[in-house]
Amino acid sequence: MSTNETQTPILRPHPIEGLMTTAMENIKQMVDVNTVVGDAVEANDGTVIIPLSQVAFGFAAGGGEYEVSDVKGNDIMPFAGGSGGGVSIKPIGFLVVRPNSDIRLLSVKGNQLALRLMDLAPEVLNRIETMLSRKEKQVSPS
Repeated sequence: MSTNETQTPILRPHPIEGLMTTAMENIKQMVDVNTVVGDAVEANDGTVIIPLSQVAFGFAAGGGEYEVSDVKGNDIMPFAGGSGGGVSIKPIGFLVVRPNSDIRLLSVKGNQLALRLMDLAPEVLNRIETMLSRKEKQVSPS
């Protein structure tokens, strides 16, 4: 080989890539769409209940190469590293779908009474309006 020829270095994947790939694949197996939106459950009356969850995950990887000499005096660069991850799954509520096209979100936290009153407010106002219009028709001269 002449001195003008250059050797192409052999590119090998860095060991940190393997650590990151393994950690991400494991997290991917744990977190999927069925974790966020659970399997629907149907009640006897046709109501369908779908659990909803909040999912958060984190992941970190790191490492370093340390220069040492082997038995023959050659400099080598061994790799040391690690990776880790975590997943948090927190139920947030249930989506309730009734056969009469009534859909409600029941939250796990919060004031359920206040939420229920807010759901019923339009219906109550409609009933009051209907009652008032009937009274006006009865009171007004024909």
